[in-house]
Amino acid sequence: MSATPTDVTIKRALLSVSDKAGLIELGRALGKHGVELVSTGGTAKALREAGLEVKDISDLTGFPEMMDGRVKTLHPKVHGGLLAVRNNPEHVASMEEHAIGAIDLVVVNLYPFAATVAKGADRDEIIENIDIGGPSMVRSAAKNHESVAIVTDPADYARLIAEMDEKAGATSYDFRRMLAAKAYAATAAYDSMIASWFAFADQGVMFPETLSVSSKLGASLRYGENPHQSAALYLPVGPTARGIAQARQVQGKELSYNNYNDADAALELVSEFRDGPPTVVIVKHANPCGVATGATLIEAYEAALACDSVSAFGGIIAVNRPLDGPTAEAISGIFTEVVAAPDADDAAKAIFAKKKNLRLLLTGELPDPARPGLQIKSIAGGLLVQSRDNGKVTQDALKVVTKRAPSEQELKDCLFAWTVAKHVKSNAIVYARDGSTAGVGAGQMNRLESARIAAWKAKDAAEKAGWAQPRTIGSAVASDAFFPFADGLLAAVEAGATAVIQPGGSIRDEEVIAAADEAGLAMVFTGMRHFRH
Repeated sequence: MSATPTDVTIKRALLSVSDKAGLIELGRALGKHGVELVSTGGTAKALREAGLEVKDISDLTGFPEMMDGRVKTLHPKVHGGLLAVRNNPEHVASMEEHAIGAIDLVVVNLYPFAATVAKGADRDEIIENIDIGGPSMVRSAAKNHESVAIVTDPADYARLIAEMDEKAGATSYDFRRMLAAKAYAATAAYDSMIASWFAFADQGVMFPETLSVSSKLGASLRYGENPHQSAALYLPVGPTARGIAQARQVQGKELSYNNYNDADAALELVSEFRDGPPTVVIVKHANPCGVATGATLIEAYEAALACDSVSAFGGIIAVNRPLDGPTAEAISGIFTEVVAAPDADDAAKAIFAKKKNLRLLLTGELPDPARPGLQIKSIAGGLLVQSRDNGKVTQDALKVVTKRAPSEQELKDCLFAWTVAKHVKSNAIVYARDGSTAGVGAGQMNRLESARIAAWKAKDAAEKAGWAQPRTIGSAVASDAFFPFADGLLAAVEAGATAVIQPGGSIRDEEVIAAADEAGLAMVFTGMRHFRH
C-alpha cells in the first residue's frame, strides 16, 4: 500500500529522554514550527519549566503513568500513532475509530544502563535501568520511517532543526531513513550491553551461547594494513578499559591502521611496567625491538634504542611516565611515528611541536595488564574468541631445574626478559641484562632461528655502539614456549647467556636440562606459556 515516500510535515512530536542535553533548544525549535509536544515524566517537567506548552503522555493515552513509570508509553494510542501506514485506508479507519492521532516525530534516548553498571550500582538498580518503553517506541518509529522521524542521538538535534527550517517544518524521506538506521543501531547496541551484562557480570559466563559485540565508529582511517584495504577504528559501546583507542592526540597527522596496531602493542607492553621504574618500549611492526628500564626516562630510552637502533627508525615508542623535555629531545634525534605517554610536560610538547608528522598520544592512566576481557580474531566463516593473556609469573612461582640456581640479578633479568617475551610474536626469544633487552628474536618458524637472530642483533648493536662485547654476554634468555630440542638452548649458550627462563613441559625437558647443566647455566621453569600469533 506504500506510495513514493515524500516529505512529512511534523505536527506532533513525542519526547522522552534520559539525557536532557539540548532538550530545551530542541523544544523551542519545534514550538517555532507549531509542533504539538507530548512528553513523559522528567522530560515534560523540564520542558514546562522552560516555558514550553507540553501535553502529558497520560493525556494522550487516557491512562496514568503507573508502576513507578514502568508503564507509560506501552499503549495503542502511542504505538498506533507511530505504526499506522498513513495511506492505508484500513489503518486510517482504525485510527479514526479509536481516536488515535498520528505521531510524526519521536525523540528518545534510553535509560542510562551502561552508566549505571559503570558506577557500581547494585543489581536491583541495574535492572530498573533496563528501558522497555523507549526501545519499543524507537523500533516502532524506525519501522514506519516512511512517515515518522526518530531521533535517538542528541548530536542529531541540530540536523533535525536545520532540516525542518529548510523544509518549512517537514522532514525528507532520506533524512528519516538515515535516522531509522541509527535508531536500530542504537537499540541493537543497547540490547547487546544488557545481554553482555547478564552473561558476563550477572551469571559469570565467559563464552555465552550468543556473543553480542557492539561498537561505535570512532574514526575512518585513510586505509588499512595496505593502501588497497579500507579501515576504520571502532570503539566499544559501554564500559571498557582505556587504551590507545581512547588516547588524546596532541599533535601530528592522522593515525593509520598500522599506527594504531603498533601503538597498542607498545602500550600493552609498557603497561606491564606501570608500577615499576621509568621504562621505555620501542616497537616496530607490533614487535618490541628495544625495551629498557632506568633511573630516569632518558636513561631508559637510550638503553632501549641501543638494543636495535636500526629497527627503531620509524618506530613507535611508549613510556610509563609523563614525558619530559630531555627525553623528548632525545627521541627527536631519529624519525619516530608515534609516541604514547601517560602525559607530557610543556617542554616535551614544545619539542615535539617542531616535528609536525610525529603523533603524540596522551593516554592518562595506563591499562591494567591483569585486567580480564576477551580477544576476538576473525577467521574465514567465524570468530575465534579467547580470554586475554593476563597471566603473570612471580619469582616465588619459578621452579629451579638445574644444578645451579640463578643469582638474584639473574632472576631479575629472567623475569624482565620473560615479561618482554610475552609481547613478542612467536617463536620468541629475548635476551636481557640489567633491565634492558640485549637482543630480540621474533616470529620465526623454529626457536633455534629466533635464538640466532636475537644473538646476531645483539652483536650488531654492540658494533654500532662501540662496545667491547654484546650485551648477551652474561644475560638471561627467555623463551615464550619450551625448547623442543637442546639446540635452541645451546645457541643461547653460544651467545653468552648464563640463565634461562622457559615454560618447560617438553618431552625432551631432561635432555635440555642436562645441556644446561653441562654448560653451567641456571634455568627456571615458569609452567606458563606465552604464544602470541
